[in-house]
Amino acid sequence: MKQKLYAGLSFDQVVQKYAKNVLSSCLMRTGSSPDADDCFQNVFLKLYTVAPSFRDEEHLKAWLLRVAINECKNYLRDNRRHLTLDAVRESPLPSTDDERDISWALMRLEPKYREALYLYYIERYKVAEIASILGYNPNTVKTLLSRGRQKLKKIYGGESK
Repeated sequence: MKQKLYAGLSFDQVVQKYAKNVLSSCLMRTGSSPDADDCFQNVFLKLYTVAPSFRDEEHLKAWLLRVAINECKNYLRDNRRHLTLDAVRESPLPSTDDERDISWALMRLEPKYREALYLYYIERYKVAEIASILGYNPNTVKTLLSRGRQKLKKIYGGESK
């Protein structure tokens, strides 16, 4: 039986290569490791069952992140769960001090700002790419990034202009 390829990668290779990105995105959106794990599994289940074709690996990664964001939105809506400060404190954070610091701050933002900032600073997407992934106008993404930065300044105790 011929194995399905996704932008030239096997399913196992895709999971290995993008697991961290998808899980981080799910954790940023849900704020809970168990919920993020559920969404993570659903993302890769959708990849396997839908088996879309991709132009290249960047298209594959963008698709995975878009599906992860939608999966988390649906999961949170269906389960009527809301992120609490206690859940933020209990959620596992990355290991380095810089990553831990930004994750701590991002988790305190509203999801729309958190997603835009995460995709821009952590995943290194450009504004137009973020707009495509999130389904927003590029100017909306610029506004979300600007307002999100201002909110981060307040979280860190800096002055906001």
